[in-house]
Amino acid sequence: MEERAGQVKRGLVIAAHPDDAEFGCAGTAALWSRQGWDFYYLICTDGSKGSNDPGMIPEQLIVTRRREQEEAARILGVKKVFFLDYVDGEVTYSRELVRDLVRYIRLLKPHAVFSHEPAQIVGDRFINHPDHRFVGMAALDAVYPMARTRPAFPELLAEGLEPHRVEEVYLWASPQPNFEVDVTDTWDLKIQALLCHRSQIHDPEGLVERLRLRLQGEDGRFRERFRRIELF
Repeated sequence: MEERAGQVKRGLVIAAHPDDAEFGCAGTAALWSRQGWDFYYLICTDGSKGSNDPGMIPEQLIVTRRREQEEAARILGVKKVFFLDYVDGEVTYSRELVRDLVRYIRLLKPHAVFSHEPAQIVGDRFINHPDHRFVGMAALDAVYPMARTRPAFPELLAEGLEPHRVEEVYLWASPQPNFEVDVTDTWDLKIQALLCHRSQIHDPEGLVERLRLRLQGEDGRFRERFRRIELF
């Protein structure tokens, strides 16, 4: 697939934690990579709070989760994973967070950005992690207006990073999805990538079954759903 300027389309996935991208859009990333896209991951936190094991120290968990994420990305065909290493569970909306996201948007120049739906706070059976909400909000603000506004973050201009215009945004876990991707052909890759996160998954069979119930339609096909925003 080609951009207007003849360049390969790029997708940038901005996720709060290692494993969030696999839950949110791994099937789509693998499928579109097969179709000619280049996908990149930007993981905002260090994953250091993702264990209740009293014998697991944060420094060890950070290294483990980084390796798990990189292994999962390789399975999906993701080109590279970047890590910001904000402390897990302590993300707040800040100028620094938005600036860091803008830096990678300007550096990688993605056609599309994928991230968390920040408006999803609670559901009938869950409370959305605050890191998800703040990262999703910062990702939207980084896309518009900050990444395309030249006076924003003069320190990025000093790094040689000129403004970039993202054309599409895809938000997973949205209560108002308006776009779906049939990921039946890459379903197995999505599951393989998820199961790389061994430090987080204690019931692999149960996890796969829950995902099957959530993403498989009556026709037997699997679909990832997003709130799609087309920017003009």
